[in-house]
Amino acid sequence: MISLESLARLAAAHPEDLGLTIAPLEIQGRVFDVDARPAVMGVVNLSRDSTYRESVAPSIASAIRKGRVQAAQGADIVDIGAESTDGTANRVRAEDQIGQLVPVVEALADDGILVSIESYAVSTVRAVLEAGARVLNLTGSADDDAMFELAAEYGAAVVLCHVEGPHARDLDGSSIHADPIPVMLTNFGQRIERARAHGVSALAIDPGVGFGFGVTQSPAERAARQTSILLNSFLLRRLGVPICQSVPHAFDLFEEEFRTAEAFFTVLARLGGAGLVRTH
Repeated sequence: MISLESLARLAAAHPEDLGLTIAPLEIQGRVFDVDARPAVMGVVNLSRDSTYRESVAPSIASAIRKGRVQAAQGADIVDIGAESTDGTANRVRAEDQIGQLVPVVEALADDGILVSIESYAVSTVRAVLEAGARVLNLTGSADDDAMFELAAEYGAAVVLCHVEGPHARDLDGSSIHADPIPVMLTNFGQRIERARAHGVSALAIDPGVGFGFGVTQSPAERAARQTSILLNSFLLRRLGVPICQSVPHAFDLFEEEFRTAEAFFTVLARLGGAGLVRTH
């Protein structure tokens, strides 16, 4: 349960972390001072398997329109994906992802919209970066070196997601830790160092509050764990890079008011030090 007392205890336990600052994030000549104002990443899904129905684009033209609408509504970055991160969703071949994503990226980039791509396939990432995407939302870790080299080649930023496995779709809940922050500090620290060694200068980290939950967890348990991660993520600011949080919807708890839930979780994410907020 969230209370003033619990928040006060959390702050008192980590006074040295409360005042840490994050350097501005520069992407394609645009500078985001995420401590002064968090950046917003909107999401457009070309996969019909996404549980966020309002974000689903049934066609390339629809995806382009949705991306333009999100930018007009204030999204700083528009994140495009062609395969759901849900473990039960259909897999989409890399060449099919390319066919869907490239025309969307080209159209939005031509409009001056900063485009992010969510993928873990090297060939897909190369194609979309060539098309004009300048943020890689990396939900896998099996091909880190190749991904970092591509990001450096195209001057793209990388959002590193916390995924203990080849990619988010393969997680089964078996790697859930009682306190995930120490594991994240170690894993993120190693990957940040490796990314910088390959020439990536713009980095953010995503604790992955939507990934890797066990099927035995109830909706209430899942929401409680997500809330805990959101509030404790300020400890990851020791790594010196912005924190990107994909805010939950907790549909089982909030039902038709799930959009209100996203706003509620966004407040928690900001309290927990988030500088980028990813929302559907």
